[in-house]
Amino acid sequence: MQDLTPRFRFVSYSGVKLPLKLVNEITGDSLNNRNTYYRSRFDDQDRILLCQKVVYGKVESEHQYQYYDNGILKLAQITEDDEVREIHFNASGEMV
Repeated sequence: MQDLTPRFRFVSYSGVKLPLKLVNEITGDSLNNRNTYYRSRFDDQDRILLCQKVVYGKVESEHQYQYYDNGILKLAQITEDDEVREIHFNASGEMV
């Protein structure tokens, strides 16, 4: 099983496609000045595996991603308000 311990923090994300594209990495003391941020984990190919939206110290939503061997997104599992939904993609990256 993959280690999904969050390791990086970001201010926000850009775009509307999945997986989310996180922007403006937060480093050092600047995290102490934020009420909301995105916590993430990437694999060794720099693909995002986990993204959590943290608001006042609590996880408000979470995305977990799986990929085909060719790097195309295979599955997005999105958890919001204790509701989990899965979005599947074919090997061409099209939602199915």
